[in-house]
This record gives sequence, C-alpha cells and structure tokens, in this order.
Amino acid sequence: MRKMLVICASLMLLLSGCANGTSENQTIYIAAASDLTHALTEIGEGFTDKTGVKVEFTFGSTGLLTQQIKKGAPFDLFAAAHESYIEDLIETGAVLPDSKEYYAIGRVVMMGKSKKLDKEYLLSPEVKTITIANPEHAPYGKAAKEALQTWEIWEEIQPKLVFAENIRQAYQQVESGNADVGIVALALMPGSDFSHELIDDSTHEPIVQALGIPSQTEKEEYSRQFSEYMLSEEGQEVLRKYGFDLP
Repeated sequence: MRKMLVICASLMLLLSGCANGTSENQTIYIAAASDLTHALTEIGEGFTDKTGVKVEFTFGSTGLLTQQIKKGAPFDLFAAAHESYIEDLIETGAVLPDSKEYYAIGRVVMMGKSKKLDKEYLLSPEVKTITIANPEHAPYGKAAKEALQTWEIWEEIQPKLVFAENIRQAYQQVESGNADVGIVALALMPGSDFSHELIDDSTHEPIVQALGIPSQTEKEEYSRQFSEYMLSEEGQEVLRKYGFDLP
C-alpha cells in the first residue's frame, strides 16, 4: 500500500511538471512600446481566447527595448512605436527580415486639466511644467519635440520641460499632478478624466509603427500567429478604437 502511494505521488508530480512545461511552452513574451499598453492588452486577451496561447507583455520605451533585444533579451515579438527601430534590428540580425509588418500610425495629443490646450496655453504663467517622453529614445517624444519646434516655442519652453522615460510615464506625470501638461499618445487617453487636444499630424513626422520577430525566439510559429491576429480585422478594430490610424 505504501509503495502504491509513493508511485501515485511520483506520478502526480510528473504530471504537474509536464503541465507547467506545456503552459510555459504556450506562452509568448512580447516587448511593446508603452503607447500600446491598453490596445495590446486587449488584443492579447482576444488572441489567447482564440488560440489558447498566453501572452505576457513588457511595455516600455521603444529605444530602450531595442537595446535589450540587441543584447539578446528573450522576447518572442517586438511591437515598436516606429518602423526605424525594427529596420535597425533587422540590419543587425536581431529580427527576422521577413517578419516586419506595419500595424498602426500613432497620433499625439496635448493633455491636461484645462479645457484650452494649445501652444499659447503652454507659454502661459499658469503652466509650470510640461512633460514629454525623452525624444532621444521614444518616438512619441520625438514627435512632441518636432511639434513644439514647428510651433516655434521649443526654446522658449525649455525651463518648463521635463523628460519622461516613455510615453506612459509622461501620461502618469500629468495624472499624478507632477506636470501641468503632457504631450502624449492618443491611445492612452480612453478612460482618462483629463482633457486632451489632438495635435495636427502635419507638425511632426508620421509615427509609423511596425513589429518584428526577434531572431532568437524558439516560438516563431506562435509569434507569427500573434502578428497575423494583430493585423486581422479584429486586431485592427481594437487599434482603431484606441485612436490609432491604420497603415
């Protein structure tokens, strides 16, 4: 009897280990620009419901995530906020060349508590702090800088300007009251209590967003399935809902 119990216990442990291994094998790890926080989370849920493959996201600055992937970070797919970063990774061999896909065009807004959000408001004494994502490694920060330069107020607002690590952090700085105004992604605004004003896309270069599959992934099949789902009518409808233009 005791021998039988030992055998049963061993079998249960073995089955448990197999189940955990199967779960791990059916999980893909996706690096994504922080403007995708809401949209991609919803797309991920739809993908899992449809395929049974789980998705875990790491959201951050496109530039910093690019550097991590170059160093071999174990991601199975990368959704960048600008196509140039995917091209860079393809050139260095870190992303599969045939995996690049355009999935959205980002839009930029000015957000704050005021109902009057324009360049004159940015210059007013009422505004003490303006936050944007760091233009050195965040495409939305670069677009914000270009818009401010187009308005010819970039130099004038320097004393008010604070750089965030990524566009999500810029949003949070306004949300927490640490900044009066932020220039952020439209995709982060659904559900927000703050006012926002869409910035004319003629003031900055288009934010053409693309994805790619890192060369080191061992789950290329699942990654391509996710890419296809994101580009499907269902996935594109979610992106449209969160304010993205479609390529």
